Amino acid sequence: MLESELRKGSAEVLILGVLQTHARHGYEIARVIEERSGGLISFHSATLYPTLYRLERKKLITGQWVERDGQRRRRYYRITAKGRAALGEQQTAWTRFFDALGRVVSPGDPSR
Repeated sequence: MLESELRKGSAEVLILGVLQTHARHGYEIARVIEERSGGLISFHSATLYPTLYRLERKKLITGQWVERDGQRRRRYYRITAKGRAALGEQQTAWTRFFDALGRVVSPGDPSR
């Protein structure tokens, strides 16, 4: 249950992070997240696409339908300037959270 809650809470930052370099379609976003996390984080369409639509409504990403010869039509998502700013804020917040978590669960660690 905790893993599910963490995944929900981190979904936006994960997606924005994957879109930093170039536009990707939904399946590719999910695949890259799974690959980069060593298989520890995976998204199914039931959770991925509602998050993509929410990010689009917030104007953190934009989507564009693309048709290529021999392939079905796909919606490619790209991070916006507003999305890059939000990603930076979320990265800072997650870093602070994990640092605080480490201080709480390892109180005897002299380096903290």
